[in-house]
Amino acid sequence: MKFTVKDLSSIAGVTIKTLHHYHKIGLLLPKDIGDSGYRYYGFDELNRLQEILFYKELDIPLVEIKQLLNTESNRLRTLEKQRELFEKKIERYQQLIQTIKTSVDFTRKGENMDNQLLFKGFKTEEEWKNAMEEQSTYLKTEYNFDLDMNNINVEEINKMALEAKNFTDKMAEFLREGKKYNDSKVQALVYSHLSFLNKNGHSISKEDYINQTKFFLQDDFHREMLEQQQTGLAYYLLVVAEYL
Repeated sequence: MKFTVKDLSSIAGVTIKTLHHYHKIGLLLPKDIGDSGYRYYGFDELNRLQEILFYKELDIPLVEIKQLLNTESNRLRTLEKQRELFEKKIERYQQLIQTIKTSVDFTRKGENMDNQLLFKGFKTEEEWKNAMEEQSTYLKTEYNFDLDMNNINVEEINKMALEAKNFTDKMAEFLREGKKYNDSKVQALVYSHLSFLNKNGHSISKEDYINQTKFFLQDDFHREMLEQQQTGLAYYLLVVAEYL
């Protein structure tokens, strides 16, 4: 069976212009092109379009989607991977929804939320140890570095985790917006972040921070964590740091 561009547009709920763009960039090629120039698609292309749209819902850029699909020839494996990604996203959204509900309750009462509620960190030392287990094992195996997980100050580490999250979220946003490394807002955010760290017992100089971003870019484990949040974030952090 063959589908025209119009058919595909109707079935998938995307515009004809979008399908033409996917063809132009080599993301979704027609099965056949008729003598009159009409594009025709088959079930394989329909399946690929479904996979493309799933990845788009996960906020993955088209260039990266193309790379993923070109290296993943097994449709079942691709769908299972996408399901896992959606499950993680749903879990994250459920946590955010609960936080919003709590925020609404406090707002209606005219009360201020406690910092621990504004950012839902871990409540116990054991929860933090479990959360850091993978990274701790990795650092020990790869670099023979022991991450001190004894006598954890839960309140302090939650505060530092909130700062780290806010900082990387904003930097990822700047990257998506196309802000350059020397943009005043970008640089101001980094200076504010370093100031926060120094004021809260984590002494760090510009040179220390540059070396840290170099490590994040060069190390597979930490680079992947940043790249999962936003493609190119690890490199962006380094370029911004080197301009300080």
